[in-house]
Amino acid sequence: MEFVAGPKIGDCVFCAMLVASDDRESLIVHRGRSAFVALNLYPYAPGHLLVVPCRHVADPWSLEPSERHEVDDLVTVSMQVLREELRPEGFNLGANVGRVAGAGIAHHVHHHVVPRWTGDTNFMPVIGAVSVMPEHLRRTYERLRPRFDRLADRH
Repeated sequence: MEFVAGPKIGDCVFCAMLVASDDRESLIVHRGRSAFVALNLYPYAPGHLLVVPCRHVADPWSLEPSERHEVDDLVTVSMQVLREELRPEGFNLGANVGRVAGAGIAHHVHHHVVPRWTGDTNFMPVIGAVSVMPEHLRRTYERLRPRFDRLADRH
């Protein structure tokens, strides 16, 4: 809700991230040809990643097949990176398409990759309206970026 109700950065936060000059500042851990991966600024869990097509479209059926394939591949790579570095016991994967479906950023489709552990605090954003971050986002970025550099090159 902090993002939804707060001040907006231009027309689209994802498009603004793409043109920013500093990936570390924008929390982009990987840039592909037609999609990128970034840490969620308001994570549900440590390591919560977003896989976002570079092209500004509101729904997945508007993507070209090559864009869909790269998004799907980066979801898999994201899970591999998180499994190696953070060792989650499971994942939540998904996309909220449209505001009524819960999309906080409804005009630029994106996929969530949320690592999960037994007994984690995932209920906090829903019930308590707070986020619990046991690790600073910059530290998580520094842990994940090198792994993306290695893994993404193999795909």
